[in-house]
Amino acid sequence: CSGQRLFSVPPELPLDTGNLSLAHNRIASIPPGYLACYGQLQALDLRNNSLAALPAGLFMGARRLAHLDLSYNNFSLVPADMFLEASGLLRLDLSHNPSLRRVHPDAFRGLAQLRELDLSYGGLSAISLDALEGLPGLVGLRLGGNPWVCGCAMEPFLKWLRGRIQRCASDSQLAECWAPPEVAGAPLLSLTEESFQACHLTLTLDDYLFIAFVGFVVSIASVATNFLLGITANCCHRWSKASEDEDV
Repeated sequence: CSGQRLFSVPPELPLDTGNLSLAHNRIASIPPGYLACYGQLQALDLRNNSLAALPAGLFMGARRLAHLDLSYNNFSLVPADMFLEASGLLRLDLSHNPSLRRVHPDAFRGLAQLRELDLSYGGLSAISLDALEGLPGLVGLRLGGNPWVCGCAMEPFLKWLRGRIQRCASDSQLAECWAPPEVAGAPLLSLTEESFQACHLTLTLDDYLFIAFVGFVVSIASVATNFLLGITANCCHRWSKASEDEDV
């Protein structure tokens, strides 16, 4: 059913359907329970449609689903438990969703068998480490093409990524930081622990006392300066008035 200019999913399919392609259509929504009767479905291709969300429980009954392609759609959020019933997924493609800004920490819960995850070319600036730590079978991860913000909050994820890179095929060399300005354009894996040293700086009690003392001194100096300026202005005013009286 690929490229048929469909605005909705076909209402009836053979119950033994194993591979369903609805790619390159104009589908904006899928009815709840649509896949409930297709227990033999192993591959579902929904790329290049107008999907912004999936109904809850869509994958109930699709226990054999192994390959799911949701690329080139309009997803802005991957919510919690979105794929919970699709526990047999091996490959999940969410790439080229430019509006995708957030992945819930429990978005991929239940996908213990997932081997390949594609999150490339979206709008992600950060991702929760919790969302990926629950994927023990992951061997392929694509992250390039997102506007990553490589601030302090990114450190745990990058540390995890460096630890997985040896056994997890990734395009992380293509994934670059967009911000902050000092690391813009730098590949994610080029950032080391030293890059985040400033994130671990803490102030001691002596530091706080010194800051308080400096603030107190600055305040006193400011008051004294204003007082002196007031006296000077008053004296100048009196001198000027006295000069005017003498001229008269």
